Amino acid sequence: MGIDLGTANTLVYVSGKGIVLQEPSVVAIDQDDKLPLAVGEEAKQMLGRTPGNVVALRPLRDGVIADFDTAELMLKHFIRQVHGGRTGLVGPRIVIGIPSGVTGVERRAVMDAAIQAGARDVRLIDEPIAAAIGAGLPVAEPTGNMIVDIGGGTTEVAVLSLQGIVLSESVRVAGDELSDSITQYMKKVHNLVIGERTAEEIKIQVASAYPTQEDEIIMDVRGLHLLSGLPRTVTIKGPEIRESMSEPLSVIIEAVKRTLERTPPELAADIIDRGIMLAGGGALLRGLDTLISHETGIVTHVAPDPLSCVVLGTGRVLENFKQLERVFRGQSRSL
Repeated sequence: MGIDLGTANTLVYVSGKGIVLQEPSVVAIDQDDKLPLAVGEEAKQMLGRTPGNVVALRPLRDGVIADFDTAELMLKHFIRQVHGGRTGLVGPRIVIGIPSGVTGVERRAVMDAAIQAGARDVRLIDEPIAAAIGAGLPVAEPTGNMIVDIGGGTTEVAVLSLQGIVLSESVRVAGDELSDSITQYMKKVHNLVIGERTAEEIKIQVASAYPTQEDEIIMDVRGLHLLSGLPRTVTIKGPEIRESMSEPLSVIIEAVKRTLERTPPELAADIIDRGIMLAGGGALLRGLDTLISHETGIVTHVAPDPLSCVVLGTGRVLENFKQLERVFRGQSRSL
């Protein structure tokens, strides 16, 4: 079983079956008896809409486990769901994609959560490698490949060759920070308080990273007006949202540039030939590939299915375990 344990979404791949589960990484818990009421999509619908005794949590922040017990509950639920409600006598072998910049303690927390959730053998794979394998890049060959994986909590920039990371940079600025910047902008400029889900909708419908033909799209946003304290509707356009996201986007661009500056010349030549590959949910932001091309002068492609790259990569590693065993970093944990 391959798992992309993401800040925003968790995807599960089962050998021979493909991607069997794609759910938001959200858990709704009843505060009275500490039991989970809902997990995944059902829990996401509850974000910002719960009564006092129910709390909807995202157990992962910036790509790492922020709430260990809730993350374990979520993993248990997803593993059971994939097994059709049966926990089974033998726990599955699990490959989990994690950000390359996490510490040893954060790495151990992910392993422990998976073991507690019923895994028999846990291996960790760095997300840039998994995303590159999932995007179909030839990571086993002695050629330079550059991948930029923009998730919910972290952006991973890496140069890969011969099943390994030559150099990488992980910045804790990604989809969540883009949504936050939209929330702050709406509050500062329009005096409108909006929730997490509304910011996400704005990002999907009107946001872009570079001027596009769709800049004329307008959207009505509903929220709470700060001055009157009453619900209010405001009309927004694409260019103002692009302006509001300029700061987090510049952090991502700088990380790409810094990685390119440190790349050995032979590999840099390969990257100029092959281009930069974008993966992760953030790659779906309109015009982001154009912006990176414009800033670096290197052709930038978006992976065919950017959201699923990491989980497809973990699945391919599982199915070709012997050939790709070198991609695992550090020790494995097993019962």
